[in-house]
Amino acid sequence: MYEIDFLRAGDGNADAICFRYGDDQRGYWLHVVDGGFKDTADLMIAHIGEHYGKNYKISNMVLSHADNDHATGLIGVLNHFDVNGAIYMNRPWHFARQILPAYPGYTEGRLVREIKDKHEYLVQIEEIAAKKNIEVRDVFQGTNIGPFTVLAPFRDRYIRTIPDFGKTPEPKHRLQTAAKTIFGEAVEAVAKWISEDWDIETLSDDPDPPTSASNESSVVQLGQVEGKTLLLTGDVGPIGLNEAADYAQALGLLAPPNFVQVPHHGSRKNVTPEVLNRWLGGIAQKGTKRGTAYCSVGKLKTDYPRGQVQNAFERRGYPVHATRDGTKTHFHGRELRPGWLVSTPEPWASKIEA
Repeated sequence: MYEIDFLRAGDGNADAICFRYGDDQRGYWLHVVDGGFKDTADLMIAHIGEHYGKNYKISNMVLSHADNDHATGLIGVLNHFDVNGAIYMNRPWHFARQILPAYPGYTEGRLVREIKDKHEYLVQIEEIAAKKNIEVRDVFQGTNIGPFTVLAPFRDRYIRTIPDFGKTPEPKHRLQTAAKTIFGEAVEAVAKWISEDWDIETLSDDPDPPTSASNESSVVQLGQVEGKTLLLTGDVGPIGLNEAADYAQALGLLAPPNFVQVPHHGSRKNVTPEVLNRWLGGIAQKGTKRGTAYCSVGKLKTDYPRGQVQNAFERRGYPVHATRDGTKTHFHGRELRPGWLVSTPEPWASKIEA
């Protein structure tokens, strides 16, 4: 049996995921991925207590990447629950020595301090873990966490991109990236609506501007449980998804999953037709269902998931279910929880932003 719950983490977009698997004979394990914003902690604590047990212990906790909308809620969850296994999260200051050449005039100590100052919530998680004697581990390609294999990020790529994170000190080569982002936002502001149908896909194979370097550092996990495969993506973009596909292919695991998380709340910067074809297969016949896609969307984020992204997943046989109207559960080997309704996927978007 397994059940994966995507919590609606407030009015804005944020990720908070609980994955429980096991059976009455062997016992059950709980894999927590991201915790949303600070206020999401109470929601996650209540959800675990109601559906798994008030004295439940988390088996493993994973932070996909260091952005606030994934990390800050884990502080309250970690204060409340014990973790039997480990906390998996990447701490950019651990690699200050390797990135020091990008910061002329800095000492390693100064760089560590400045990176920590901008990631105080990660430092808090580390401090709570130390008090509770919970190990905190790096999480890179090849790491195994329960039934999950980490497909990305590759360690060397992660280190190379740290100077481009929004919460690391400004390196000299950041200026060009910043200018490109400003231009991209201006283009978005004057976007027009156009039509899409099943045979006409307008999703770009070269998003401009691209998603952030921090998003591309997201942990991509492929789970194998009860003969089913589940792909968790965080906020990863095309670079990380292609890297994950390369590694999955080398392991003989690259195949359309039964369940997939839509990256970054359905942003157009994070998926391309090419990378979706690699992971989900090409465009299918209308009405074909290969699997299920879930997307973390805030209550007030009516423009997410983006229509082009939603349609792209559906074309490939993955109807998209958004958390805008509440927590969503996907499960195998158990009945629907009493009082819960079967989730309805998002409708086809015939009008999308150009």
